[in-house]
Amino acid sequence: MPEITGYHAHVYFDADTQDIAQQVCEEAARRFAVQMGRMHTRNVGPHPRWSCQLGFAPDAFDHVIPWLMLNRQGLTVFSHPETGDHLKDHRDRTIWMGEMLELDLSIFEETGA
Repeated sequence: MPEITGYHAHVYFDADTQDIAQQVCEEAARRFAVQMGRMHTRNVGPHPRWSCQLGFAPDAFDHVIPWLMLNRQGLTVFSHPETGDHLKDHRDRTIWMGEMLELDLSIFEETGA
């Protein structure tokens, strides 16, 4: 079994929900050992919407994920582990809260890069 070195939760938003997303992300970073990334107002990486990444260690999972489930304010949240196999982490090992969206997985090589 691959080792999980961390997790990412990507909070998706648009122009109308950007302020809500920022509040959710900042509150998660305030409450937990979460590294809040930038508020991307364009699609980045495999993500089909604007997003903000929340990064956290495996021992924070039990606190961060339930909190997001209860406090996502109707936003879609995509989360996945970090194992070094980006394709599988984004395709096979995911948790969706809200709408399930199609990611652009073509950026990851089938070799697991």
